[in-house]
Amino acid sequence: MKEPRWIKTEEVIKDIAKRLKNIRKEKKISQEQLWYLSGVSLGSIKRFERTGNISLVSLVKIAFALGASQTLENLFI
Repeated sequence: MKEPRWIKTEEVIKDIAKRLKNIRKEKKISQEQLWYLSGVSLGSIKRFERTGNISLVSLVKIAFALGASQTLENLFI
């Protein structure tokens, strides 16, 4: 029987930030464009992509701006 893989909160947070950053880059959207599309401050976007720290409201706004809202929706269904 496999032992459970314990994941630290920080790893999950950084993984979410990395995934959304990759989506942004795949869509060729700059951080400045994401600021305009999402209404989340440029500083918050930069901090989020670097550290993973962001408010839930801002995370949802970014996900919607990137067309990734379905991914978030699946977390809560």
